[in-house]
Amino acid sequence: MVKKYPTVNEEYLKAVEKCKKKLRGLISEKNCAPIMLRLAWHSAGTFDVCSRTGGPFGTMRFPTELAHAANNGLDIALRLLQPIREQFPILSHADFYQLAGVVAVEVTGGPEVPFHPGRPDKAEPPVEGRLPDATKGSDHLRDVFIKQMGLSDQDIVALSGGHTLGRCHKERSGFEGPWTTNPLIFDNSYFK
Repeated sequence: MVKKYPTVNEEYLKAVEKCKKKLRGLISEKNCAPIMLRLAWHSAGTFDVCSRTGGPFGTMRFPTELAHAANNGLDIALRLLQPIREQFPILSHADFYQLAGVVAVEVTGGPEVPFHPGRPDKAEPPVEGRLPDATKGSDHLRDVFIKQMGLSDQDIVALSGGHTLGRCHKERSGFEGPWTTNPLIFDNSYFK
């Protein structure tokens, strides 16, 4: 089966490339790759396969979604991104947030992630409680990733590897400390 992506015009594609350059500069200068990847994941991780709601549709721009407990601290990412966002009004918020996550992985030495633009912005944020809860075990992860999102155990492992970037902050998650010895390098050390 061939995956079909939305089509965008040449002007939009040029804006994506220019925006990528600006994001590389910001993320490198501010060492903010972890929070940018977290923003992208928290935007996408709300998808529900049954209702076809949630997902990476730019709804993190709404105070109601930012106020979800799992999103504590993501207002910092939005504030850092705002000056760049204002330079690229042609881009949807949905594409912009996902592009920030893609660039965060690349800037920290991770793989080049294919970016397919064309996500529309939605007007309604998803309900709270769709992201995994760090205090619950593997059954909960399977409920969220497999039942809710339609993913697999392999996907759980792969996506969990994103924790190679960043650290926990007590005021955001209730936990404290880095996941790896170098939280600004994207590698497989999370699994060691």
